[in-house]
Amino acid sequence: MSAGLDGPVQRIVVLRALMLGDMLCALPALRPIRRAWPRAHIAVLGLPASRELLSRMECVDQWLAFPGWPGLPEHPVDVRALPGFLRAMQDCRWDLAIQLHGSGQLTNPLVQLLGARATAGFYGPGALLPPADAARYCPWPEQGHETQRLLALCRHLGLPFEGDDLEFPLRLEDDAALRTAWPGWEGCAGYACVHAGAQLPSRRWPVARFAAVAEALHDMGLAVVLTGTSAERALADELAARLAARSVPSIDLVGRTTLWSLGALLRRARLLVCNDTGVSHIAAALRVPSVVLSCGSDAARWAPPDRALHRVLAMPAPCRPCAHAVCPTKHECADALTVDMVLSAVHGQLSTKEISCPAACAS
Repeated sequence: MSAGLDGPVQRIVVLRALMLGDMLCALPALRPIRRAWPRAHIAVLGLPASRELLSRMECVDQWLAFPGWPGLPEHPVDVRALPGFLRAMQDCRWDLAIQLHGSGQLTNPLVQLLGARATAGFYGPGALLPPADAARYCPWPEQGHETQRLLALCRHLGLPFEGDDLEFPLRLEDDAALRTAWPGWEGCAGYACVHAGAQLPSRRWPVARFAAVAEALHDMGLAVVLTGTSAERALADELAARLAARSVPSIDLVGRTTLWSLGALLRRARLLVCNDTGVSHIAAALRVPSVVLSCGSDAARWAPPDRALHRVLAMPAPCRPCAHAVCPTKHECADALTVDMVLSAVHGQLSTKEISCPAACAS
């Protein structure tokens, strides 16, 4: 495989400096790169949120810390670190740098500065299209799921296609870690995971409504398990307090799971109810039924594509997709999504059989 390159390709760097769910959606595009150049050293320039995920992926050899870049919102840029970062990247003598980040208006100049012998990627309106490498760039698809958008570059380069399934490889040690966090896990006959957090407030459905859905799940005989990161502790505390006020018991695992033990938890869950955030992509990779509440985001781009296994609820709004961290109006897209709508989707995803959950679920 040459992709129009002269000489061997031994060192490849891929720019994908986005969050966990974004990286999960990129895995189907990373696999053809590995298959095309099986002996190459492949590094991903990314954010800390993706480091643990990539540590188990055979298609990636190395995760490299991204210091941010002017104009990119996902990570605050350390301008003083940029000269040293660029020098270090250029010293790596990459054979190929691939822009797998997006439309390229901000990132294509960065990829050129990495010092690779050749580059490839996407270009949108106003994006730099380097003349020497233009044949290895394809137009950024403005429509479709994120995974399919990224695979457009693999097809453009003629890379061997391996399918579009996500992956999330679990190990026995992940079950052991979950067992430590929740000793009653294996004794629970049925539980649902409720994930009220999301990176941006504009992507969160109201906590009070999550509490109402969690109460209904409890009334159906399912144990309610709260999930989230340590950074979402305050949100989880509010949800737990609302459930306690409704006399609804819950198992609070917020901040107590690793990425992988969270996967072990989800794998045996009857259902996940969550915002449109990284955990929804983990559920998609593990084929765990879910109800995804899409507030603000572009549901067509980010929602799990299997709409039978994953019910995605998104209310129309003229301002979607939202460009704000915090909604500047009345969060109309979230407010229009009612508890009854969500419960209808929940019932559609769950079996009608009565679920028994032993006392061990509460341990």
